[in-house]
Amino acid sequence: MKIIIAPDSFKGSLTSMQAALAIERGIHEIDPLAETVLLPMADGGEGTVDAVLWGSGGERISCRVQDPLGREIEAAYGWIEKDKTAVIETAAASGLPLLKRGELKPENASSFGTGQLIKDALERGAETIILGLGGSATIDAGTGLFQALGVKFFDNEERELVNIGGRLEKVAAMDLSELDGSLKTVSFIAASDVTNPLLGTEGAIAVFGPQKGVEQHQLERFEKGMQQFSAIAARVARNDKRNEPGSGAAGGIGFLLQTLLDVDFQNGLELIVGKVRLEQQLLSADLVLTGEGRIDGQSLFGKVPVGIGRLAMKHNVPVIAFAGSIGSGAENLEKKGILEIMPITDGPTGLEKALNDGEDLLYKASKRLMNLLEIGNVIRKNT
Repeated sequence: MKIIIAPDSFKGSLTSMQAALAIERGIHEIDPLAETVLLPMADGGEGTVDAVLWGSGGERISCRVQDPLGREIEAAYGWIEKDKTAVIETAAASGLPLLKRGELKPENASSFGTGQLIKDALERGAETIILGLGGSATIDAGTGLFQALGVKFFDNEERELVNIGGRLEKVAAMDLSELDGSLKTVSFIAASDVTNPLLGTEGAIAVFGPQKGVEQHQLERFEKGMQQFSAIAARVARNDKRNEPGSGAAGGIGFLLQTLLDVDFQNGLELIVGKVRLEQQLLSADLVLTGEGRIDGQSLFGKVPVGIGRLAMKHNVPVIAFAGSIGSGAENLEKKGILEIMPITDGPTGLEKALNDGEDLLYKASKRLMNLLEIGNVIRKNT
């Protein structure tokens, strides 16, 4: 039996690689002869670097950069020397996982650290940069990122702004003359599952602001700041991308990337699927195991398990998904190629304990699944 193991991360508990290894361990405990193919997945957020490096080879490069609140941290990106390709996650330097709940301060949070990672990759000689846009803690429209790459922003008294964060209403002018020239020769790919525009009810502030700490009474102020800044950026660059799909990704980073650079926006999951050659593996597979922290009706909108299910369904390969929790609407996933959803918890438990025990719970769930498959085989042989 050939089993493809292709989970997303279990956020707050396991990376996609850790999840894949836990599933594999459970499989081999019951069936040591099973052929397993590990293909950790991502959609442009956490795990993008691991997934691309696993599929393409390469190494992790560590840098000292600023986190969203300007503190110095160690962050890493992927480097594939043979292709001169850098794979960078916005979340690595500017992500929500770097902040405690009480530290969510969107007015102060900057994407500068992500720009520092890009700068390091450029200095290393990158010819292609893949930037995953998932999981950011910022709503600075990418101003911090581009400050690290040479762009300058000024207030209405012509004073240069240093830490803009979410205070975009302070920006009155911008200077592109010192933007790193090497960006003109780099193939830049933005990987994201977000197609939202920058502004409005489906935009960066309205949809994603609350998860980054924007309170209800602040939404209008931040939206106005985003409107004002984006009008200035579009005018200076003579390139209006405010309504472009994906411009609302990563707190508006998607907007400024498309405004200032020649960027190829790609669906994050489709990019990873291509890099790890999942479709080729499906041609000889008997079963696919995927999963993520929570599966519900929202999973229909671009989540990894559904993307895996749709692709596997084309090749008539059954898919079973593991989930930390199952919510309303999960029953609709069968139409998308997911044969069954298995919860990994084995009894009543609190969220914190479930997150801490994620690896063991997933391993045990994998064992239970393999036992069920063995029982099914026995029943078929006896009938």
